[in-house]
Amino acid sequence: MLISRDISCLLVVDIQEKLLPAMQDPMLVVRNAAILMQAAARLGVPVVVSEQYPQGLGPTVAELQHLAPADSILAKTAFSCADDPGLRQKLADLKRPQVIICGIEAHVCVLQTALGLTRGADKLSPVVVADATSSRTSANREAALARLRVDGVQIATTEMVVFEWLGRAGTPEFKELSRLIR
Repeated sequence: MLISRDISCLLVVDIQEKLLPAMQDPMLVVRNAAILMQAAARLGVPVVVSEQYPQGLGPTVAELQHLAPADSILAKTAFSCADDPGLRQKLADLKRPQVIICGIEAHVCVLQTALGLTRGADKLSPVVVADATSSRTSANREAALARLRVDGVQIATTEMVVFEWLGRAGTPEFKELSRLIR
């Protein structure tokens, strides 16, 4: 399925101050999540940001926090955003069936969220952005991506998402957003 800005939203999962430093290639995750958030803002794609137990793990990192729209950051204690009533309702209220997911950790919160969104009355279509997702070990990240593929969850890259959202070159949006990728 093609990724479309008209039917998708972006879900940024748990990229938090105390959790991020333990991840593999943490700055790549932040860089690519920031690109996705900036592209979403420019193209009118709604953004939701989750924070896993922020009292203990701290808030979303500053580099991303300032890109988050007002009232888009929601705290949770469930590993899966799909199992948190507030987050599930926020996503349902957007009426966007395609959920582009980035964040940490790939094998815990990202995996459980993506799989959880595919079940229930309001089934959604998750797409996990591989180069904007990480775990403490590369083995856990790779195992999560493999399991998601087997379970029918689409895997994409930051550039795939941005260029599918854009759809064409030669527009003001293309000129602006292609600079983020270089």
